[in-house]
Amino acid sequence: MLRNYLKTAIRNLLRNRNYTIINISGLAVGIAVCMMIFFIIQYHTSYDTFHSKKDRIYRVITENPAEASRNSSGKEVPFPLPATIKAAFPSIEQVVPVWESHNDQLILPDSKGGTALLFKENKGVFFMGPEFFNTFDYPLLAGSHTSLKDPNTVLLTKETAEKYFGSWQAAMGKTLKLQAGGSLFSHGVDILTVTGILATIPVQSDFQMRMAVSYGTGITEDLSKQTDWEDRTNSDFGCYLLLPENISINEFNQQLLAWGNKMKAPDNKERYTIQPLEEVHYDTQTGNYSNQTISHRLVNVLWQIAAFILLIACVNFINLSTAQAVNRAKEVGVRKVLGSNRSQLRTQFLLETFLIVVLSVLIACSIVLVSLPFLNKMLELSLPYSVFLNSTILLFLLAIAALVTLLAGFYPSLVLSRFNPVNTLKARLTAKTSKGISLRRGLVVFQFVVAQVLIIGTLIIIKQMNFFMNQPLGFNKEAVVNIPFRIDSTWFSKADYVKQLLLSINGVKAVSYSSNTPVEDADDLWSTLKFDHNPKEADFRAITKFADETYLSTYDLQLVAGRNLKSSPMTREFLVNESLLHSLGYTKAEDILNKEISIWGDRIKCPVVGVIKDFNNRSFRNAVAPLLVTTNVTMYSQAALKLDNKDIAAVLASVKSIWEQSFPDLIYEYRFLDEKIAGFYKQEAQLSQLYTVFAILAIFLSCLGLYGLASFMAVQRIKEVGIRKVLGASSGNILMLFSKEFIVLIGLAFLIATPLATYFMQRWLEDYAYRIPISWWVFAVGGGLSILIALLTISFQALKAATANPVRSLRTE
Repeated sequence: MLRNYLKTAIRNLLRNRNYTIINISGLAVGIAVCMMIFFIIQYHTSYDTFHSKKDRIYRVITENPAEASRNSSGKEVPFPLPATIKAAFPSIEQVVPVWESHNDQLILPDSKGGTALLFKENKGVFFMGPEFFNTFDYPLLAGSHTSLKDPNTVLLTKETAEKYFGSWQAAMGKTLKLQAGGSLFSHGVDILTVTGILATIPVQSDFQMRMAVSYGTGITEDLSKQTDWEDRTNSDFGCYLLLPENISINEFNQQLLAWGNKMKAPDNKERYTIQPLEEVHYDTQTGNYSNQTISHRLVNVLWQIAAFILLIACVNFINLSTAQAVNRAKEVGVRKVLGSNRSQLRTQFLLETFLIVVLSVLIACSIVLVSLPFLNKMLELSLPYSVFLNSTILLFLLAIAALVTLLAGFYPSLVLSRFNPVNTLKARLTAKTSKGISLRRGLVVFQFVVAQVLIIGTLIIIKQMNFFMNQPLGFNKEAVVNIPFRIDSTWFSKADYVKQLLLSINGVKAVSYSSNTPVEDADDLWSTLKFDHNPKEADFRAITKFADETYLSTYDLQLVAGRNLKSSPMTREFLVNESLLHSLGYTKAEDILNKEISIWGDRIKCPVVGVIKDFNNRSFRNAVAPLLVTTNVTMYSQAALKLDNKDIAAVLASVKSIWEQSFPDLIYEYRFLDEKIAGFYKQEAQLSQLYTVFAILAIFLSCLGLYGLASFMAVQRIKEVGIRKVLGASSGNILMLFSKEFIVLIGLAFLIATPLATYFMQRWLEDYAYRIPISWWVFAVGGGLSILIALLTISFQALKAATANPVRSLRTE
């Protein structure tokens, strides 16, 4: 019996090739989209799940309920916290301080102590102790984790060791010099001994280490000695805890809150809480060390998109199958006369559906296989081809095949098996006897609701992205180049001379040394401040930037009161922005001039000499934060060059020549400021690309559904069209006859899609402090585009019906 079903099914599929190709194409695209979304979600939900103690690992984060909009990234904690929390909570198994350094330079010395090779690591250099590896599972190929108890030791990853020494085996016991980047603390060169080789770090880990330096070496030697809780913090410094089993997290958080209140100033509203490791990758507000996050909301949205696109594909199958019902009516009648019952007919049609689904799954796998490199590049993922061998993926494909077979095959099999054999054999099957046209219209409406929501959402995301890139920042980002460097004795002796050499280049308009650019994305130094000798601590913190006197002119920052910083390195002064001014309760900028501000436990204490007009010192996700700017040459870490827009390539070549001659032991690299700012919105750009693809595919699939309904109507109304043509109807009248109903259906879909898109996109926009209003034209474009594409789709069937010979259709019985 099964063999007979298969032979019949294959014969029917081959006989209706066009129908089969369209059905397989629609289902293959829908299943391929589901697979891609499944891969994306599985990739992100697998982050740090390989740690054996993952259920007991927590991150300490800082919350500021009073000033949440001004708080920095939140993953930073006071520097004394790791050293004191263990004594306060003896039940904690491991306390894990972590510091990530940036823009680090590695020197491989030669036999004479000189420089053999230079390497630059922009990220991936972590300072940590052996307790990190007692908490997290990162196996070693050689050496011991406990070697990190000693200062000036380092564990290299296998890939880093091979890059530096040719092979990881040769790296053991070798020395290298580290010039740590950043400017939080000033350090010279640290000489490190390689005491271990780490196995390849899993891609789905938020700690993408290239090397692990012992905590207490170099920059972290000062961190471990910090005792002032009301001091500076930095997003690069964090703390993880390994808690004992069966501990009450709520109770621990209450105890942590009470303990934190004792350690801080009474009016400091910040509080400390713990976050499970499993939530770190989903915390888009706080962030993490990998800068790869995905919100739970986005995961849910992706699942919904996958489900809706798969439903659209199934709807297409239903529409196309029922459109073919009339053509197969006599076959059903003959089968029933010869003794087939409904269950046998349903089995026959479900088997045909299953064959189509199996072919669709195979083609979908091919589509995904070809698309995988593009998906990895677009979303910066690392999905290997071996992902198809994952047992979870195979189960997912089996589940999809079964689900699609039921969704797409059940209704058509039910319709076809219910045909009356007498009517079908007498060719009396009409639109009235072939029930379900209202359902098919409803399904088309559903398809275009999904498609229009995706189109409107994509347009809003693109519009928000354009807003990010074109909105005035309050400073000039155009043609500004930033060159990172590391402060040492050579830099101190040559800094002023090199600045004059750079200014002498035709095309360099300004040069400034500073700790960072005017705008950063969760990479700022925050300081708690005291104001005007007031013994009461301020209940907010301010971003602190260190810059020379040419900082304002290089970035075109505007003073609204007072004067600029003096060029003398011995003079310490503050510039503040309008947000800090307003936070302190002042309305007039002049009133804060000459008032004293102190930070870092009074180690930096000086008067305010100028007020800068507010500019966006963080990404547009956040409001403008209070800002302090002062001079300190030991804190500078980059040079900013304002260039003329003419012949930038030649200017940069001259800059490179001067820089490399002046600082031969520094690796020269640069980055345009506008490119850096564009990188702040990388995730939004990726989402806009992804949603654009989904919207295009949803429209494509919806048009297949329209084609199916248009085919059905053309068959059902063939005699009506013939009569109309005999009575004088033109081809234009016939086109209008077909188009009118579809325009009504798409218009109804538009009325449903508009409030849905508005609701979802308003929720998405709430994540940004600066956002666009949702304009009416976005909806007009979305609806108009849907109607235009739909009309182009149905025009083929409409023209075919309009140009058909009416004599042939009227004499066919």
